[in-house]
Amino acid sequence: MSAVVFVGPTLQAEVVRKYFDATILPPVQQGDVYRAVRGQPRAIGIIDGYFDGVPSVWHKEILWAMEQGIPVFGSASMGALRAAELADFGMIGIGQIFEDYLSGAIEDDDEVAVLHGPAELGFPPLSEPMVSIRATIEQAQTEGQLGTAAGSALLRTAKELNYRDRVWDRIMAGQPDLEGFQRWLPKGRVDAKGDDARAMLAEMARYLAAGAVTPVPQRVERTLAWRELCTRVDTETTRQESGARALVDELRLDPALYNRLRDRAALSLLSKDKTHRQGREPDKQALLRQMAEHRREARLPRHADLLQWLQENDLSLTQYEAMLADRSRIDIAVGALADDLDDALLAELRHSGDYGTLRARAQRKAEQLLEPDNANVTANRTQSLMWYFETRLDRAMPDDLESYAIGLGLEGRDAFVDLIEAEFLFCHLDFNPADQQPDVMSGIQPDG
Repeated sequence: MSAVVFVGPTLQAEVVRKYFDATILPPVQQGDVYRAVRGQPRAIGIIDGYFDGVPSVWHKEILWAMEQGIPVFGSASMGALRAAELADFGMIGIGQIFEDYLSGAIEDDDEVAVLHGPAELGFPPLSEPMVSIRATIEQAQTEGQLGTAAGSALLRTAKELNYRDRVWDRIMAGQPDLEGFQRWLPKGRVDAKGDDARAMLAEMARYLAAGAVTPVPQRVERTLAWRELCTRVDTETTRQESGARALVDELRLDPALYNRLRDRAALSLLSKDKTHRQGREPDKQALLRQMAEHRREARLPRHADLLQWLQENDLSLTQYEAMLADRSRIDIAVGALADDLDDALLAELRHSGDYGTLRARAQRKAEQLLEPDNANVTANRTQSLMWYFETRLDRAMPDDLESYAIGLGLEGRDAFVDLIEAEFLFCHLDFNPADQQPDVMSGIQPDG
C-alpha cells in the first residue's frame, strides 16, 4: 500500500490521485487510523474527519501509526486540528489552517466544520467552512470589494450561525451595500481548506518520491482504553474476514456461477488498474448513472429500500460508492478497447460453441428482412423497445438509452434502436402465417 488519505467534502478522490497513488478512505473516525496502519502504508494523510455524532479519531491512533514508522500528515480540517495538537510528537501539519490552530489564532472546532451530502454522491459540501469565509472576506477587502465595517459584520453573522447554516445567502441576508461583493464572490471566493489540502498532498508526494525516513516518536502507552479499542477493531475485522471466506467457499460449490463471477471480478481489477494508469477515473455523473441503473435493476425505488439492501449486503454507503465506481471503470476500460473488442468477442463465441448458431440466425435475419414482401415493412420504434426490454429482458426500459447503447459497443441511441427494430421485425415476421395471432403484428405496418 503506497499511502492512505482520509478525505470527504474538502476534495474529490480524483484530485488526490493526481498527486500520487493512494487508497482513498472516507472522513476519518475512531478506529480508522488503527485499521489503516495494519496495511502498512508508507504514509497517512488526514484531511477530513467526523466531528459530530460519530466518535472522532483518537490522538493515540495517530501516535501509534508514527510509532510504527509511518508518517502522518494533517491539513485543512480534522487533519489540521490533530496536527496542531500533536505537532510536538511528530505529526506533520501543512497549511495556513494548521498554522492558525497551532498559534492559537483560531481555536474552535467549528471553524473547519461543514455540512455535507452522503458518500454515494461524493460527500458534496452543503455549507461554507468558517476558515474559508474568513479568507474570502480578507481577500475581498484586499481587492477593494468590501469595506472594513461590512467585512466585520459578515464575520460576526457567520460566526453566530451554526456551521450547518453557513451559506453565503444567509450570511449576507439583511446586510446593505453588498452588490459589488456579491458579483465578485462566485469567482473571488477562497477555498481555504481545499488550498491547504492540496498543499499537503504535494508535500506527501515529495516525501513518497524521496523515500525519506521519519524519526520514531515516543512509545504509546498501552492503556486499558487503548487495548479495548484494538480488541474491538481486531475482532470486528476477523469476523468480517472469516465471514467473507465462508461466503466465497459457498460460491465455489456452484462452479458455473463461481467462474462467471470470477471473470467479472478479474475484469473489475484489471479495469481499475487500467483507468488509474490512464487517469480516466469515473466522474460524479457516471456514479449517479450507475446508481440509478442498479437501483432500477435491484428494485430499490426508495432511499429506505437502498439502506436495507446495503445492510443485507454488508455495505456502507462509502463501499457502495466504491462498487459503483468499479462498475464505471469497467465501462471506461471496455470503451477504450472498442476497436479490438469485436474480434475478441468472436473468438470467445467460437470457444463457447455458440458461433455457428448465432451466425445462422444472423444470416436468416438478413435474408428475411431483404425479402421483397418485407422490404417496405417497418415497426413502431417505441413498441419495439418496450417489447425488447419488457418481454425479452423482463425489465424496465433504461432512462438513458444513449449510455445503454454505448455500453453495448454501439455508436449511440439511434444504432441501438435500429438493432432492436430489426430484431422485432425478424421475430414477428418469422411466424407461420397460419399460427400468427391477430395482435402479434400490431406494431408492424407497411411503410408509407
